[in-house]
Amino acid sequence: MPLSRLVDELRFPLRTVGFAGLTFTHYGLLELDCARSPSGEREQLLHKWMHRYGQALVQLFGVDVRAGGEHVGAGAQYPGTDARGRGRLFVMNHRSGLDVLVTLAHFECTILSRADLARWPVIGVAARRAGVLFVDRGSRSSGAASVNAMTTALEGGRAVMVYPEGTTFAGDEVRAFRQGAFNAARRAEAEVVPVGIAYGGSDAAYMDESFVDHMKRVSRAQKTPVAIEVGEPIPPSTDADGLRLAAHERVQALVHRARAALEGV
Repeated sequence: MPLSRLVDELRFPLRTVGFAGLTFTHYGLLELDCARSPSGEREQLLHKWMHRYGQALVQLFGVDVRAGGEHVGAGAQYPGTDARGRGRLFVMNHRSGLDVLVTLAHFECTILSRADLARWPVIGVAARRAGVLFVDRGSRSSGAASVNAMTTALEGGRAVMVYPEGTTFAGDEVRAFRQGAFNAARRAEAEVVPVGIAYGGSDAAYMDESFVDHMKRVSRAQKTPVAIEVGEPIPPSTDADGLRLAAHERVQALVHRARAALEGV
């Protein structure tokens, strides 16, 4: 086997070990920090350690992020609360398992994710501690519960990131958004912050494969270029469907901007 191919094959097991180590190390340090701090500071401590965790994972997996827009363009996390103390709803197109790493590194938020993730080894531990909101997309009652959970989080000053296409797709076309998260934003009178993401090449797309096979494949790459662009917040609205359509239009424009940033246009 050529040396270059051997190195590629070794990256997945080495990065898997590194992922487990980073997860339990950051989890332990978070709990230690929380134990030594007043209870009122624990939410900010969670954000601080999730940000560090996301940055470490991005570096571990060789994700080369070019970020544009308010806050993230200056190398900071985008704050999860607005001037009123209300949580923000972040919405982004969904292309890869690496999207979650990019989200943790750049946004002060929790994530709406598939229900079975909570039972996965290592990943489930980190997801539960980070306050991830789980939804079974095949269950109507779970969908309604997730809208209620998002509403409560937003009203309580916690931001939520959703990938409202509902699953992953390849390419830069943004598919129709599902309605649920925008119903939560309407109820909570929350701002909606649009985000567009684009990957260099096509290897990062998560398509017809298991999640493990997907991560094996993307982990073999030495570097994975990605660009994110964050747009202006969409003000609170009583029209949930109008929010959904406006967010979709803006995310599509931001994806094109992210693609241009990757290509140096």
